[in-house]
Amino acid sequence: MRIDSFLGSIAGKALEEVTGQAGSPLLKATTDPKHGDYQVNGALPLAKALKKNPREIAEPLAKALEAHPAIEKAEVAGPGFVNLTLAPSFLGECLSEMARDPRIGVPKIAHPTRTVVDYSGPNIAKQMHVGHLRSTIIGHAIVETLAFVGDDLVRDNHVGDWGTQYGMLIAGLAHFGGDPHALDLAGLEAIYKQASQLSNDDPAFADRARAELAKLQSGDTENRVLWERFVAITRSELDKVYERLGVSFDTWHGESFYEPMLPGVVEKLESMGLARRDQGALCIFFSDEIWADAPAKLKKQEQPFIVQKKDGAYLYSTTDIATLFHRQDDVKAVKAIYVVDSRQGLHFEELFAVKKKLGIAVECIHVGFGAILGMDGKPLKTRDASGKTITLMSLLEEAEARSLALMKESGVDLPESELADVARKVGVGAVKYADLRQNRMSDYQFDFDKMIELKGNSGPYIQYAGARAGSIFRKGDIDRSTVGVNAAVLDDPAERSLAKQLLRFPDVVYNAAADLYPHYVTDHLYGVARELSSFYERCPVLKSEGAVKDSRLTLVAVARAQIERGLSILGIQPIERM
Repeated sequence: MRIDSFLGSIAGKALEEVTGQAGSPLLKATTDPKHGDYQVNGALPLAKALKKNPREIAEPLAKALEAHPAIEKAEVAGPGFVNLTLAPSFLGECLSEMARDPRIGVPKIAHPTRTVVDYSGPNIAKQMHVGHLRSTIIGHAIVETLAFVGDDLVRDNHVGDWGTQYGMLIAGLAHFGGDPHALDLAGLEAIYKQASQLSNDDPAFADRARAELAKLQSGDTENRVLWERFVAITRSELDKVYERLGVSFDTWHGESFYEPMLPGVVEKLESMGLARRDQGALCIFFSDEIWADAPAKLKKQEQPFIVQKKDGAYLYSTTDIATLFHRQDDVKAVKAIYVVDSRQGLHFEELFAVKKKLGIAVECIHVGFGAILGMDGKPLKTRDASGKTITLMSLLEEAEARSLALMKESGVDLPESELADVARKVGVGAVKYADLRQNRMSDYQFDFDKMIELKGNSGPYIQYAGARAGSIFRKGDIDRSTVGVNAAVLDDPAERSLAKQLLRFPDVVYNAAADLYPHYVTDHLYGVARELSSFYERCPVLKSEGAVKDSRLTLVAVARAQIERGLSILGIQPIERM
């Protein structure tokens, strides 16, 4: 059951019963016990319309709400708020239902939406670095959340595998020498770096690189074989990073996949009069009369949205338009979500305006995010002092090493082989959680010391809370599936406080799916972990007896299940022992 939705429905009906008018109950959960468990603020806006004092509405509203069996007490406070306290019996029944439900109270949506989520998007012939972290793990958390509530998901890795850099690589390989079958990704990246520098210094080499690109794009067999080798080398290394992160995709449709469609995109834009030639390039000028209905921000843009260069080459803007046609016509997507750095916001505003003009019906959402900062408060560098790329894999390996050292220092009693596996889960989980606990629109500081802590709002702390909950069932030799048969009895304030936190999980998941904010889930898990800690201090579990023991086991079982599921939604592996 979605408790917020359930109570909101009750409050809305009571408000209409009291006033004779429909209105929003403006229900919100409270954190201060003095204000009850929930607060209804709906009397205030209706009072103005009815020309009444808000308390004239709030007082009969409180009486109507208190008559419902789910509510123990409803009190008028302030200018016209109604503070609700939930009945312990209602909490106990809901908690036991949640314990028996494999989905922990989270219902599946009635009408799934065919949704493409476009995330990660690294470039071929380049190693993944810290700049790829946020798109990859935020995107993964979003698809896991949407999949859990029941949407029909297509996870797409739109890789950069077509364009100028491949002409440089082919020309660079010929110029500097080397066996493409002996190259690894680091070697490929080194050749590209050398070729890029030489292209800047030597116009003749730059011309050769452009000629090699033209040959590739026109179907030259030798260049195509080299390009396929570059892709295979990169894909092999990318797969290792994704395996370490626990991230997977349904499709890998790179820019090359859409290349045959690009002439048609250009022709359509020209035939509809949406784009025109300017100094040889095909451009969309949002200041043109045909774009009179475009957003004002775009109409003020001096720089055009270029879809074809004067030499005939296409840009990623052209590819993105072709991608939308494919997602509508072939994938049958209703919605497309792009998990891409906020700095690309203008590009997506322009793309979505073009999409609308072309009659593409797919609903498009840009899920932006802030930057990762170093300890100096500046964007985290992707290269070290020597100019060497700081790869994403090296960051994950360091996180695992640090988590292993922390557990050894903390005296974690596990066999060496199991300790290494736990360290990997904790290290990768710490990096993910530190990112996902932020409002994704915010910048955040990458700090290993704070990430890998067994206290506070950190991944290891949440994983430990889950492991501790699981250990209670191991120590008592109790099957978790046997709890929740009877309604939980919640006599202690710590029991009720934990129960109320747990009952919010379904709404948290739905809100995270609706707003595309993974930090809603991390906030909830941290709340569960803290409430569990307070609960353990006051309420012995295995030493209790009868209905009290059953009830406390139900609380722990639901808490453990929510931590497991919540971490899974975030792409983090729970820990059995820690």
